[in-house]
Amino acid sequence: MPSLPPRRLTRQQFLGLTALGPLLALTACTAQEENLAAQANQGDSKGYIAGDGSVTEYPADQRGEPVEFEGQLFDGKTVSAQDLRGKPALLNFWYAGCAPCRAEAPDLNALHQSFGTQVAFYGVNVRDEEATAQAFEKRFEVPYPSFKDLGGQVLLGLSRYVPAQAVPTTLLLDSQGRVAARILGRIDPSILRTLLQEEAA
Repeated sequence: MPSLPPRRLTRQQFLGLTALGPLLALTACTAQEENLAAQANQGDSKGYIAGDGSVTEYPADQRGEPVEFEGQLFDGKTVSAQDLRGKPALLNFWYAGCAPCRAEAPDLNALHQSFGTQVAFYGVNVRDEEATAQAFEKRFEVPYPSFKDLGGQVLLGLSRYVPAQAVPTTLLLDSQGRVAARILGRIDPSILRTLLQEEAA
């Protein structure tokens, strides 16, 4: 039997399906937010690509092999994809000068508060030196660690799912280390909460 492609839903498509059940609660960032993000990054963020907020869910029987990567956290600890297996994990790709990253930080913090014991949360900082990243984390009171990925080691390992320079992007891995869902662009907390609930269950 041929493999089925992953589901990729835009905001309009998803909103049209919400009447089918409470687990379908997806949305997307607006064009205005994308324009603001691009403006905020002009001059020091060439190559910036704003995500459209689309959500791709990968059915459990179609997720393929676990992802493989290894990187160093800002505190110096080395973490690999294998270290994350055993429970779901969230990877949020960000950098301090990214307007949507700043906008979604409080929502990610709140979701971490709700799911942090069930799901491992990690940031993946793709552009900043340690001082800049720490200033961001202090300002937004980010409670979980981030990879220092200036060299793109983590990004390269996940390049099948994370478009180069598309920040923010959020991946949700299942307990086996396979990609369960991807959000391109700023998260919507109701979307991500639903996805986290499904994986945590």
